[in-house]
Amino acid sequence: MSPRSSTPRRYANPLHGVDRIDYKDVALLRRFISDKGKIRSRRITRVTRRQQRRLAAAIKTAREMALLPYAVSHPSRPKGEG
Repeated sequence: MSPRSSTPRRYANPLHGVDRIDYKDVALLRRFISDKGKIRSRRITRVTRRQQRRLAAAIKTAREMALLPYAVSHPSRPKGEG
């Protein structure tokens, strides 16, 4: 049995030290959004289930309040192409 399979790898929580996830904290929320404007998955961001749900709700609220964009437009791409 290899030593790697015996213990799961532990990752540092990116929200360590954050006491509250707030929709007004745009700098924090941008760390969990991809370049295209999509919410990154837990597998990528290494947050817990509860933190992911709270992040998603905060990001959606910030989008609704126009603090974050829904999608990022690419002006370099012509409109006819995809």
